[in-house]
Amino acid sequence: MEQFFIVKIANGARLEVRADVDLGLNPGKTCVFHRDFFDDLGMICHQIEHKEEDGGNTSTAELPQILREATPDDLEGAEANADREPAAMRTAKEWVANLALPMKLINAHYSLDGKLLTIQFSADGRVDFRELVKELSRALATRIELRQIGVRDEAGIYGGIAVCGQELCCCRFLREFSSINVKMAKEQDLSLTPATISGVCGRLKCCLKYEHAGYQKLEKGMPRKGEYCDTPSGRGKVTDRNLLTGRITVSFEGGSTAHFSADEVTILRGEKRPQPSGNSNNGGARKNGDRREKRNKERPAADNSGDAPATDHAD
Repeated sequence: MEQFFIVKIANGARLEVRADVDLGLNPGKTCVFHRDFFDDLGMICHQIEHKEEDGGNTSTAELPQILREATPDDLEGAEANADREPAAMRTAKEWVANLALPMKLINAHYSLDGKLLTIQFSADGRVDFRELVKELSRALATRIELRQIGVRDEAGIYGGIAVCGQELCCCRFLREFSSINVKMAKEQDLSLTPATISGVCGRLKCCLKYEHAGYQKLEKGMPRKGEYCDTPSGRGKVTDRNLLTGRITVSFEGGSTAHFSADEVTILRGEKRPQPSGNSNNGGARKNGDRREKRNKERPAADNSGDAPATDHAD
């Protein structure tokens, strides 16, 4: 019988592995696993239930196999590899500069048996690094794997503290990044300044997605900013609202403001401004008539003198 775990290796990458139950492995233990043509070392994060994808693309037999719990010799070998990684990074950076490749190297990781060197990098677009792989293989005398990751994955590798005071979500638990857009921030009535809605990676904060569905429910029945409504104190304009408390701020023509709950007001859909007392249509007609009369007075009369614009006439 087999168990399935998520294992994290030294460069921050995570992968699903399988192991025999007889090994007695638990989360928190360090293990040695075999993958493709090499052996590597990693720490078991947690146990999972393996689910094969539709079509059988990911069978159990294709998963890396845990060979054993790490021994002192394995840990010593991993430390020796870690001492070699800075030199490999310097060599890689030199070749990136020589080849003028638009990429940022993040880290280098030797497998436990030294058969593979994995270098992770970030870039704005696709990078043709075939020549770089050839030169590094020749210089470092090992097989090279270059892996491009996104800026969010990069932030998860480096880690850090978010503005909420907690460890970054991408470092602590978040493994799949959902699509996030500015509309989510708008619907939560957040300030759209980049410093407010952007994370340390420079992208929109992942936490905008967490409460988005809840804010969408709260927003139903709430007036939007700029809409007019009838309140117990008269007609006014909504200038602010708090979706969590369900209260809105209304400003009136005299400059005063008041706070009401959403069920105390009646939204005037399509209303652009408070209607003044009296016949507003006649007032608007008088204003339009006054404007036309003023324009007619300011317009110069037609002149038949020589200064008048010339016109072509057909004979």
